Amino acid sequence: MSVVAEHTLLPPADDHEKLVTLAAELAQDERRPALLSSGGVAITLPAEVAQALREVVAAMSEGRAITIAPRDTVLSTQAAAEMLGVSRPTLVRILESGELPYEQPARHRRVKLADLLEYGDRIRRRRRDVLGEMSKEAADDGAHDSITGFVATR
Repeated sequence: MSVVAEHTLLPPADDHEKLVTLAAELAQDERRPALLSSGGVAITLPAEVAQALREVVAAMSEGRAITIAPRDTVLSTQAAAEMLGVSRPTLVRILESGELPYEQPARHRRVKLADLLEYGDRIRRRRRDVLGEMSKEAADDGAHDSITGFVATR
């Protein structure tokens, strides 16, 4: 069994149309795709692999690079901050507040990818819930009906 190392793949510049077509086909077809071996044998992909393939092809067809990394990967604070879309000092504050676990084997903090992904999901759910609650409150009190886009000065 080989160990998968983290690496980033850039979308191919010359096959953009093929990627767009493949992404559309994979999105429409609910069946699991199959690989054709060199001997002509069709190998049906497991559902999880098929879903990963759909997501990778969709992202690459939009011109985005893909990073493949095992969940036990450990990240520097800079890499973790970039993944969350925050500054490194902001990430350090998050770590020190205890919201996101980290290890500090020596001088530098390290964050497990699995913990970072779980934290990102938790934050997205929290934001969605808060926005939903704010929208509901605005609808209940009619505040959204009074917004005209102009600031009342008198």
